[in-house]
Amino acid sequence: MRIPDEKVWAVVRRIPRGKVATYGQIARLAGLSNPRHVGKALKALPEESDVPWHRVVNARGEVSERRPPGWDDLQRILLEAEGIEFRGKGRISFDRYRWKPEGGEEE
Repeated sequence: MRIPDEKVWAVVRRIPRGKVATYGQIARLAGLSNPRHVGKALKALPEESDVPWHRVVNARGEVSERRPPGWDDLQRILLEAEGIEFRGKGRISFDRYRWKPEGGEEE
């Protein structure tokens, strides 16, 4: 396990139910320079993890396609179960659902 993964996981654990954050937002909060590191850290999560990975979406407010297929469908189901609604083109309203941690960090 790498230290950057732990930093990403710690930030993602802070996202409350019914809110989302972007890969870029998580990267900044974890002190990382590249949002792709966030995706890699989430992909490396152990299967039994309690990290709410599904609350991280892309900068357009969309669920990113994943491999293996089906994980993106699961992410949408998990988000909808938390009350998050998807608008046209499968996008989430950041005005309504973006997580704003203390300190005002936004994208």
